[in-house]
Amino acid sequence: MTTRLAIAFSLLIGLSLTAFIPPAKQRVTLKREKQRVAVLVDGKLFTAFIYPDASVLKKAVLYPILTATGNPITRGWPMDPRPGERVDHPHHVGMWFNYGDVNGHDFWNNSNDLGPEHKGLMGTIVTTNIARLNENGNRAELTVEADWQDSGGKPMIKESTLYMFEADGQTRRIDRQTTLTALDKDVTFKDNKEGLVALRVARQLEHPSTKAEIFTDASGKATPVASLNNEGITGHYHSAVGKEGDAVWGTRAPWVELTGTLTGSAAAAGEPVSVVLFDNPKNVGYPTYWHARGYGLFAANPLAPSVMSAGKDAPMNYVLKAGQSVTFRHRLLIAPGTLTDGQIGQEAERFDK
Repeated sequence: MTTRLAIAFSLLIGLSLTAFIPPAKQRVTLKREKQRVAVLVDGKLFTAFIYPDASVLKKAVLYPILTATGNPITRGWPMDPRPGERVDHPHHVGMWFNYGDVNGHDFWNNSNDLGPEHKGLMGTIVTTNIARLNENGNRAELTVEADWQDSGGKPMIKESTLYMFEADGQTRRIDRQTTLTALDKDVTFKDNKEGLVALRVARQLEHPSTKAEIFTDASGKATPVASLNNEGITGHYHSAVGKEGDAVWGTRAPWVELTGTLTGSAAAAGEPVSVVLFDNPKNVGYPTYWHARGYGLFAANPLAPSVMSAGKDAPMNYVLKAGQSVTFRHRLLIAPGTLTDGQIGQEAERFDK
């Protein structure tokens, strides 16, 4: 065999072997840092569980949350402000889980920017333990524990939350399974619109706004939201029962999809994205009511049927007896493009099992 023929034969064998080598699997890893656990996909940030001192945040959150290309689906303000963002509701940070009236304590609105108009009792959720980190290929699990403390710092609820993070090509998943246990006293979750699982999305995923608006929080404080530049603002809600846009608010459905196009350093030409939040049939109040606002609050609240239905449904006022527990399960799906109802339905079936 001539040298040239041998080289050609070697190249052919090499190419043939390469064709049969499966693509490298994605790896999700967890990196524990000071008051934060970073979630990495092949070494690049996907999200982070952050639990700073109460002087910074009154609860732990996932922040930021990024697409596979690195674009944030979450708002930057007040942690890392970006030009053109709304500067309302400073307690809306990343993705979180809390409630507006627990034994008379407001865990939802609590922040370091409370004004004198907030005269009610405020609760704080304090992370007490990073209990477990587990990595398994393209999935990783994080278990954390926290105390829901009353205004005097006494715990009323013990929380244990299991997070599951998954990378599937360009798709990302976050599953959150939260178990709340009442301690020495019964705990009542009063029918209140501020809850339960939520995220505040990036400006580009908001609905276009053509007029000044005012939104009122649980204490009655009015927050003026001025009309902003709508260039590149492309968000649109779509629910499993066919509700569209702002009409999703106050309706019940197993899931809601938020679609839009992100732009930025990671997607200068635009990145169409679907962000889908799923309720689970095992949850109290399934299918949940949606506290989803065009200005960027994307929340599911199963515990406030009266408020969310404008009085059409009876109040729930859910009571968790001392020593008893309740578990809530939710999934956040982040996928490229716009998903069909059929694709989302298949995802829901997998999550329901």
